Amino acid sequence: MTATSASKPLAGKVALVTGASSGIGRATALALAEAGAAVAIVARRADRLAELAAAIEAAGAKTLVIEADLGDASTPAQVVEKAAARWGRLDIVVNNAGVMLLSSVAEAVGEEWRRMIELNLLSLMNVTQAALPHLKAGKGHVVNIASVAGRVANPGASGYAATKFGVVAFSEALRREVFSDGVRVTVVEPGLVRTELGDHITNPNSKVGLERRLAEIEPLEAEDVAAAILFAVSQPPRVSINEILIRPTGQER
Repeated sequence: MTATSASKPLAGKVALVTGASSGIGRATALALAEAGAAVAIVARRADRLAELAAAIEAAGAKTLVIEADLGDASTPAQVVEKAAARWGRLDIVVNNAGVMLLSSVAEAVGEEWRRMIELNLLSLMNVTQAALPHLKAGKGHVVNIASVAGRVANPGASGYAATKFGVVAFSEALRREVFSDGVRVTVVEPGLVRTELGDHITNPNSKVGLERRLAEIEPLEAEDVAAAILFAVSQPPRVSINEILIRPTGQER
């Protein structure tokens, strides 16, 4: 392996990252760009995307800003086609967009359940479906961001856990459908991460509970999860990292 290929293992690749305006999505877009990929970045906040695009270009990489709300059923296919058309291919899709609206079942707001299902699960499924023809053509890679909550359903996180269990199940079924096409599928399940996810929680008890956990445990940083994603997508074609469970050292479950 040459020094250039070692430092830029994704040179010539095209990646699409959803939920790229902050947290894991932002850190992942930067990591992929620094590894040599051209990166299409997707989110609703245009100002955040512009700032990220400037950082990617400063790293010497190409980027495409796509301002979009993936909660709209027609949007995922449009986003995928914009990314694929820009560079004539699509090699890596990182489905990261999501919200975490924690509450007990008794106190849950039905609209918040619906929002999580539509964004955390359905938009991920729709983006993946739209991307499949491109990924099959180039033996690409799908990375779906789930959560420890997709393995352990804790009290106070029923709706969120339901969506993340769904992501894990969808990812495994997808893997078994497309492995023979050379398409790789990785599901990443982070534990507690320091991101903006908690800012959107409307239930006061749940918000206080999350703040308490963040004070008690040193959480992961978004860059820790991005490093795991980069590891998975940088493997040689014969290697498929199907699942990455990553917790803070101080987190029990």
